[in-house]
Amino acid sequence: MGRSILVASGKGGSGRTTFSIAMGISLARKGYKVCLVDMNFGLRNLDIYMGLEDSVLFDIGDIMAGVCKVEKALVKDSRFPNLCLLESTQNKLIKGITEGHIRALINQLKKEFDYIVIDGPAAIDANLSLAAAGAESAVVILTPDPLALRNSDAVDRRLQACGVKSRCFVVNMVKYGLSGNDYGPSMDDFVKTFSIPMAGLIPYDENIQLGNNAGRPVCLAEDSYIAKNIDDIVLRMLG
Repeated sequence: MGRSILVASGKGGSGRTTFSIAMGISLARKGYKVCLVDMNFGLRNLDIYMGLEDSVLFDIGDIMAGVCKVEKALVKDSRFPNLCLLESTQNKLIKGITEGHIRALINQLKKEFDYIVIDGPAAIDANLSLAAAGAESAVVILTPDPLALRNSDAVDRRLQACGVKSRCFVVNMVKYGLSGNDYGPSMDDFVKTFSIPMAGLIPYDENIQLGNNAGRPVCLAEDSYIAKNIDDIVLRMLG
């Protein structure tokens, strides 16, 4: 059976989807079979950042409605034969979906994949509970600002209430020299706020967003410092 990991955040723009993709590529590069699952219902973006938007024919909504089976909705990434994408709905709602449905879907994927990386919503509402239903562990992505710190703490508490016991956090878009005092929370503030461990820091780099916009994740460059940093973070997360 595979392992499922939820990537969550307290607000949009924190880099949750970017990290989900980077983590998936890091694991796939190590030879694991990986499925990236977009649980951001109605606002999906994994396909665009991966450059696979034209390859998505079916989504989770179609699976739940019985239109197709899971295998039919999986999109394979030609750059990594062992990496697949399962997209959420866009411009339509899934009626009657429950945590049990999501748990069954993730359990089915675990039979085929070593790792299921779930790109969750930026919220603490019912959609987060749905995304967390199939997760064994979670990583909370946040940026170094007071709002992200407060919201991410709320997300972590919600994940704990959902029964996700293994959790950590990653601080993204860090501009060195611009933390603490009048520039926002310091790294000590993050450590003191959370009862969960920090898995790492990701420096701010405009090339990350440029790569996303072009559908070419910057971590595709295996020898880049970004890819190496992600590899280190993933190793710490997985123990």
